[in-house]
Amino acid sequence: MRTYVAGQEAYGDLEFAELALGIDVELFRGPLEFETDSDRAAREDAARDILADLRREAEAGDEIAGWDALYADALSRTVPFLRAVRGHRSGAGEAA
Repeated sequence: MRTYVAGQEAYGDLEFAELALGIDVELFRGPLEFETDSDRAAREDAARDILADLRREAEAGDEIAGWDALYADALSRTVPFLRAVRGHRSGAGEAA
């Protein structure tokens, strides 16, 4: 079974959510692999600008933008958790 959003095929759950909601998950959550400090700073600046735009649109009455802002904000708060888990798993002397 194939899933399409606005005429574009979604190849997985994450891509479906990105197409349906219009939110680039990696922009707000960050990549699961290493990123340089300058890459992270640029990504976070762009994410802050987009989140601010979404919040302004929501305040102007756009309900979808409001939900997108909530989702994007929640994604941006998951980054420290993901990094903490990776750091914990790579710790010395830990049981696998």
